[in-house]
Amino acid sequence: MLVDLGSRDPAFLEALAELRTELLALAEVGEPSYAAIPMQGSGTFALESALGSVVDKPSRLLILSNGAYGDRLAELAERLRLAPVVRRVPETAPLDPADIAAICNEQPQLTHLAFVHCETSTGRINPLPALCAAARQAGLSVLVDAMSSFGATPIPMAALGIDVLVTSPNKCLQGVPGCGLVVARRAALQPGLSPSVSLDLAAQLAGLDKTGQFRFTPPTHVLLALRQAIRELRSEGGIRARQARYQQNATILHQGMAELGFRTLLQGHEQSPIISAFYYPDDPRFDFQRFYTSLSGRGLCIYPGKVSSAACFRIGTIGDLHEADFVTLLAAIRDVLSEQGVAVPLVPPSRKTP
Repeated sequence: MLVDLGSRDPAFLEALAELRTELLALAEVGEPSYAAIPMQGSGTFALESALGSVVDKPSRLLILSNGAYGDRLAELAERLRLAPVVRRVPETAPLDPADIAAICNEQPQLTHLAFVHCETSTGRINPLPALCAAARQAGLSVLVDAMSSFGATPIPMAALGIDVLVTSPNKCLQGVPGCGLVVARRAALQPGLSPSVSLDLAAQLAGLDKTGQFRFTPPTHVLLALRQAIRELRSEGGIRARQARYQQNATILHQGMAELGFRTLLQGHEQSPIISAFYYPDDPRFDFQRFYTSLSGRGLCIYPGKVSSAACFRIGTIGDLHEADFVTLLAAIRDVLSEQGVAVPLVPPSRKTP
């Protein structure tokens, strides 16, 4: 990111072409049927761009949601006036592929399905192959929010029948924020459909095809960082090697937190290696804001909760993190709890947590 290249500079255009090719390879697809399309903004910008560029009529889109980010998909679709059909299930429950056939039998006008692969509000990985298979059986085009899973979970788009995948450089790809990434089957995009100029995904792709350039000023430093991040992913051994490291991080974290007396929101077999939600201690002396601030002061940043039905906080296990980092974190958590007068191991809750 210390290299400052112009957006029309040949060196930058070469970098952009390289990372687009690499993104296709990571998704196990290639030209001419598929294209990788970076979009300025956050991952949510790219999601809105994709929804507005593939769903052609209201009431054609089915959204399955079991958390805050599934609900965000619904919010985007509603703002785009797509009148989505939304099936919500409890935040602690997985998405059920059987729901797809049942809903389509009731509403045969449906043509598209959208859902979140890793619901990072809870840390759950939803059953991607089964959901995609059910969608294909129902004749639905599939859009997957893989914001927090792409780069750490193999996602063979063509084999699964995914038409559009949206992700971000600053999660498992280990880049920095500043753009969203779309890998799409070209035939799924509809030119002229988007109600937005800047978020028109088909127009963005047409510009890249014609000139190799963005239509509007690109985040050059972010994209150069992404190229380097993808090279580092390759050097690590690819997606499966990174997945194994993240899983080891998660195993160390879960074992250490269990020894301290913390309980996870999800059961072990339901839990992704990407992020985990933990219930607050059942102790009136525990103050999350002080807990968070004290850890942050030690250079350890965790996440507040995003579950509506329970008091939780979250800890991520992705990024350039290794076993030693989690040993350090667990020791710091023990110290910070002691500072608050919270004894460890924690006392089991005196009442059932929702």
